[in-house]
Amino acid sequence: MKLEQVFESYKENIMPTYTKVPLVFVKGKGSKLWDIKGKEYLDFFPGWGVGNLGHCHPKVMNAVRDQISKLIFIPNNYYHVPQAKLAKEIVYWTYPAKVFFCNSGAEANEGAIKFVRKFGKGRYEIITFENSFHGRTLATLAATGQKKYQEGFAPLPEGFKTVKFNSLEAVKGAITDKTVAIMLELIQGEGGINIASKDFVQGVKKICEEKKLLLIVDEVQTGMGRTGKLFCYQHYGITPDILTLAKALGGGLPIGMMVVKKEIADILQPGMHASTFGGGPVICKAALASLTAIQKEKLLAKAQKSGEYLLGKLNKLKDRYPAINEVRGMGLMVGLDLNISGKPVVEKCIEKGLLINCTHDTVLRLMPALNITKKEIDKAIEIIERSLIEVLK
Repeated sequence: MKLEQVFESYKENIMPTYTKVPLVFVKGKGSKLWDIKGKEYLDFFPGWGVGNLGHCHPKVMNAVRDQISKLIFIPNNYYHVPQAKLAKEIVYWTYPAKVFFCNSGAEANEGAIKFVRKFGKGRYEIITFENSFHGRTLATLAATGQKKYQEGFAPLPEGFKTVKFNSLEAVKGAITDKTVAIMLELIQGEGGINIASKDFVQGVKKICEEKKLLLIVDEVQTGMGRTGKLFCYQHYGITPDILTLAKALGGGLPIGMMVVKKEIADILQPGMHASTFGGGPVICKAALASLTAIQKEKLLAKAQKSGEYLLGKLNKLKDRYPAINEVRGMGLMVGLDLNISGKPVVEKCIEKGLLINCTHDTVLRLMPALNITKKEIDKAIEIIERSLIEVLK
């Protein structure tokens, strides 16, 4: 297909659920992408955090090739080795737990919502937070603390209370005898890279213990090394009751997971919840390869070091340009909060061969691969600065 034929096919045959950037990519390697015309781009926002290893990591590709030649699909009423191995690995790196496999972050969060309602035996209310984002299904949309995503989909499922982020008083004030859980992103990605304070998170955990509530930590975007630790909750000195994962877990392939503390995990019994394609052999093999790459290539330490370097460079930009209000981030999950619209800056960056994202209208979001190089960071900063200069003229 030629460029215009691709655009025409999308227009005629695909529902317009995404705001499209007029780029057609045909190849990716590491942190680089090439479009249909052969132009090279530096990818600093690989799939909302899916690409923690960059594009087409050799270990993931080899694992997929190996598994796809043996067994592609087996339903979940049978056993298979890759799923057993992946479950064991995730439990090893988290806490004593059992896991549920699905295909996306929304599915993982939907599973968590169902789980806590079953656990609650009549308690069903879940406290969530302003500017949170938990998914696009009706229940996860109801849990999401942003009205703009909910408009037009009423009536949403009941049982969700949205309160101020980083406020223990707001949490305490929302608890009733119907409350069963608190659902929390430690870093709100879609909310503008808002970081939960350590005191707040530890306070929420204490409240959960005192009130016999379950703590759901949504790490769909922060998991798998994004913040410099394998899981973001490890920065906070707490252990969630339920951990939800997706995006980067599969090394580029679709997977979701709900990780539930072992002492309560058996509440869901056969027939109560399922996912036809959840945890298939190919995707589990890819996820295992992704975990191996993170460990063997020391990507957690690299993410910490590269994150510090990136934040340092961005703060120097902030010192030079009053249009930058604040730089926020942890590891390689970084937001550049502007006092102007971020969209023109993103467009200028794309013109110059850098892919970034804008969220909340004014926050430039950078989430490069964990194996990003210093040279690539320098190039990205140079493009962002040039783009800012042009927009501010």
